Amino acid sequence: MNGKILEIQNLTVSFDGFKAINDLNFSLDEGELRVVIGPNGAGKTTFMDVITGKTKPTVGEVFFKGKNLRPYAEHEISKMGIGRKFQTPRVFQKLTSRENLELSCTQGKNVFASMFGKTSTAERRTVYGLLETIGLTPKADIRSEYLSHGERQRLEIGMLVAQSPDLLLVDEPVAGLTDEETEQVGDLLLALAESHSIIVVEHDMEFVRQIARQVTVLHQGSVLFEGKMDEVQSDPRVIEVYLGQTEADHQAA
Repeated sequence: MNGKILEIQNLTVSFDGFKAINDLNFSLDEGELRVVIGPNGAGKTTFMDVITGKTKPTVGEVFFKGKNLRPYAEHEISKMGIGRKFQTPRVFQKLTSRENLELSCTQGKNVFASMFGKTSTAERRTVYGLLETIGLTPKADIRSEYLSHGERQRLEIGMLVAQSPDLLLVDEPVAGLTDEETEQVGDLLLALAESHSIIVVEHDMEFVRQIARQVTVLHQGSVLFEGKMDEVQSDPRVIEVYLGQTEADHQAA
């Protein structure tokens, strides 16, 4: 796939004079997996909020597939093909994994039709494929309240994919996960990157190393550095503001 799916130009977001985003420029190619990192207060959440329309720019523009998103509401932007997964899983606890995915597949229908209508053959095939992709086929008919935290994270990513977005925004997907669960989520995102454009915001540097192809480092609301993971780790500005002395010592070892 060629071309830019997302372009952000000269973006500034001010809250009562405080610039959460400060003249930020960013672009994402179609089919690209990008990891965004940065210390607390770097502007990562606001960055995601602006893309989804939750927050409007003070200055600057966001273009998705060439369309300026400024005039559109959050739900309209979602329908254009931008899906967001928040840090805390948002699944229906009393529904099974299969039922959660079926509801996500029928998001275009009204709630009554989604809850009580029959699932089409195409939707059943989609759900079956998603259960396989996210590794939950053995737990397809178990209510999500009985899944582990890592399984719920994977289920919500599956629910997001079921809505057929062109761009996935994934916020700290491995927070609170075991090492094994973290690796499973990483493998899932790498598999999804074969057919989706994905932005992952993350703090866990081991996880970033697992999935990173291109990394953007935010600092004080601006892009500090972009490059491959080994370039990020060796850049003195990144070491100073984010990775810290421990990482510098690691590089020197």
